[in-house]
Amino acid sequence: MRLLYINPNATVAMTNSIMATARAAAPETEILGWTNHDGPPAIQGAADGEAAVVGLLGMLPRAKAEQVDAIVIACFDDTGLDRVRHAAHCPVIGIGQAAMSVAALHGGAFGIVTTLDVSVPVIAANVDAYGHNAACAGVFASGLPVLAVEAGGTAVEDQLVSTIATAQSAGAKAVVLGCAGMSGLKTALETRTGLPCIDGVATSAVVARAMLL
Repeated sequence: MRLLYINPNATVAMTNSIMATARAAAPETEILGWTNHDGPPAIQGAADGEAAVVGLLGMLPRAKAEQVDAIVIACFDDTGLDRVRHAAHCPVIGIGQAAMSVAALHGGAFGIVTTLDVSVPVIAANVDAYGHNAACAGVFASGLPVLAVEAGGTAVEDQLVSTIATAQSAGAKAVVLGCAGMSGLKTALETRTGLPCIDGVATSAVVARAMLL
């Protein structure tokens, strides 16, 4: 099975991190990772997402030529998911979609911890579109830019722990990590908060395999 992760933003370091996480989650799968060099450096809100779509669509002929079995949009906003899905030769899922679907299976409410306030309306619209309003305790912005999250560090982790506490106070029994850059912090955040943290990058690798059984 060949699984292609397309990073909608132009930051190669994020693509590399995404591939490492996906390969660890599904070592038996051939994982490809491509960067949208025509996209913005980070996807932060609807305008950035819209700016990335042309580049995503432009990668689809190559994806078909490479005979990939499924494509994952590797941005929690699920940037351009519907348009890419309708144009692609194979199944397409988003890391946000995969993470929310698995979080809902935990039972009880889940909260989504994301980056900046500008991302909240996009994610909230996806929660509604995917039918998870009843299960979602809310979308909580950490105030951290995407590339700051990707860089990590103690201050970033502390701020995410604080935001997770806010989600827990709102009733969340599990937390969805609402940015691909949070993947590497999953274990630390679970340890510090005691809550299950669902990472869309790893989850999407397993979900994509299940789709193709």
